[in-house]
Amino acid sequence: MDWTEVIITIDANDIERAESIAQMVVPYGIYIEDYRTLEQEAWEIANIDLIDEELLSKDRTKGLIHIYISPEESPAEAVAFLSERLNSENISHTVDTSKCKNEDWENNWKDYFKPIKIGEKLLIQPDWLETENDDGRAVLRIEPGLAFGSGTHETTRLCLETLEKYISDGVEVLDLGCGSGILSVASLLLGAKRAVGVDIDKLAVKTANENAQRNGIDPSKYTFINGNLTDKVSGKFDVIVANIVADVIILFTKQVASYLEDGGVFITSGIVDVREDDVLRSFEENGFEVVERHELHNWLCFEVRKK
Repeated sequence: MDWTEVIITIDANDIERAESIAQMVVPYGIYIEDYRTLEQEAWEIANIDLIDEELLSKDRTKGLIHIYISPEESPAEAVAFLSERLNSENISHTVDTSKCKNEDWENNWKDYFKPIKIGEKLLIQPDWLETENDDGRAVLRIEPGLAFGSGTHETTRLCLETLEKYISDGVEVLDLGCGSGILSVASLLLGAKRAVGVDIDKLAVKTANENAQRNGIDPSKYTFINGNLTDKVSGKFDVIVANIVADVIILFTKQVASYLEDGGVFITSGIVDVREDDVLRSFEENGFEVVERHELHNWLCFEVRKK
């Protein structure tokens, strides 16, 4: 059966806010067209300044968010939800829908996902491309498929750069809302002893397992669980990471202390800056103190520890 593609057109300055709303509809099947820094990103990613004329002609004042709705879901409900939330945030927009086959969506990813260096140690490599790795980075090969989390979004980048500081031999990682498993797999490639990922989405868990296998990770080192934090996860972890949204992070902050080793760190990302006070209040109420704060394009990442 055909999927439904929903295309939201907004002012480029509203892309970050609109994206956080779009991710409430589905935690997978989303990509963004944002051409504001096209030349800079082309140079940073591929070290080239020759860019296709079609890309150069794109309207830099507009952004497009593409969402893919599975045949089992209701596109009409998704569009209604999006419009209501966007209007409540005073984000001017238009919404268009069209039918597309699953393979069309999967191929669209390949047009927008390129090799990218993260921090000092990691290179994210799409499975269908090869690139030079002169500085000997750990290479994370990924086929994004239908699960959100390709490493290109600011929140994922912030998490990966922060994880790099804490991963060493013997470290055990818990990845809350693991999505495509990119944070878990990256941790293992950087030297973690073990990673456990949990997500309420079965498709995300399936993709996470495939990404771990794609990178040749020893199966004894990872476990991806379909479920909630408290019903299937046990044990304590040196690093707990959650790259989700503010409301879910606030919920997890009430539960996560019992899963954190003494001296361990809780890394949270996916927080848009307008929700900072709410998240900080939750840290304080649940016995956490902020070790460090990171910001990238209105998105926030916190390193916190138990007081």
